[in-house]
Amino acid sequence: MVVLITGVTGLVGSAVAKLFLSPEFTVKALVRNPASHAFVKSISDKIEIVEGDILDVLSLENALQGVDYVIHAAAMVSFSPKERDNMYKVNIEGTANVANACLAAKVRKLCFVSSVAALGRPAQSLFHEGEEVHINENQKWESSDTNSHYAITKYMAECEVWRAQAEGLSTVIVNPSIILGESDWTKSSTQLFKYVFDEKPFYTQGFINYVDVLDLSTTIKTLLLSEIENERFCVSAGLISYKEFFEKIAHNFGKKSPSFEVKPWMMDYIWRFEAVKSWLTGKAPLITKETAKTSRLHVSYDSTKLIKATGLTFNSLDKTLERVCTNLVSKL
Repeated sequence: MVVLITGVTGLVGSAVAKLFLSPEFTVKALVRNPASHAFVKSISDKIEIVEGDILDVLSLENALQGVDYVIHAAAMVSFSPKERDNMYKVNIEGTANVANACLAAKVRKLCFVSSVAALGRPAQSLFHEGEEVHINENQKWESSDTNSHYAITKYMAECEVWRAQAEGLSTVIVNPSIILGESDWTKSSTQLFKYVFDEKPFYTQGFINYVDVLDLSTTIKTLLLSEIENERFCVSAGLISYKEFFEKIAHNFGKKSPSFEVKPWMMDYIWRFEAVKSWLTGKAPLITKETAKTSRLHVSYDSTKLIKATGLTFNSLDKTLERVCTNLVSKL
């Protein structure tokens, strides 16, 4: 069987590709520039590399020739206003192109890697201090001041998948929370590890929902090859405060944990300062108005549906952090 993966150079795509490296599968990887990615080079003799882009319809059509299954993991994650237009284009138009190409190629099933952000959140006025809000796949999307532009793009991308589903494409959608795994220090959630490794002093009052990239990869493969179709699944292993999360990472690194709590009123000043600094330096801000607003929310995501449907379990957070931290240090 032939599996095409988009976003193979990212945290999720690379982990899924490794999982499918077996005699039963041929892995095709859609990559814009294979020569610039170390991961692709390291397994180039085990996969079929196809140069292309999800915004290039012709390259997608070419890549999907003879493909049985597609995992669409390519996406852009940004909370920076200057990258917003490109993010809308990549996440929505790119997903529409993938879904259309899958329909034309008559693939068996498409797995779309979405996000818990696409489930949506209630308006901030509905959050009460100290109250934990539980969200699962049944959460109804609504316009809300707690939904980031990234969340909007992922929700609209899901709409494209549902539209293709209505047109006859077999699909499954996974909605992971923050994904923890081995990656570049400067990319995705691995930046959180770098933050602690550098012994930065600050932490916020908020909470983080997390899932191990290995668990997410197993989930994707299990759902893709199962008879389950036209469903979406929240994929989150648990909830922890940023303070405790940073303390656990610091312990694994043998570093000092962030100890200065950023009060809610401070965040309004910090994101404005970061916006000015970004404008002057051209670098993406560490904190934006969107991330400042959502950092204080107490939201937990429920994976009960996934567990009941598949019987899958999650790695413990301690086990995940120990593995990831050890891997990151070994690359220094």
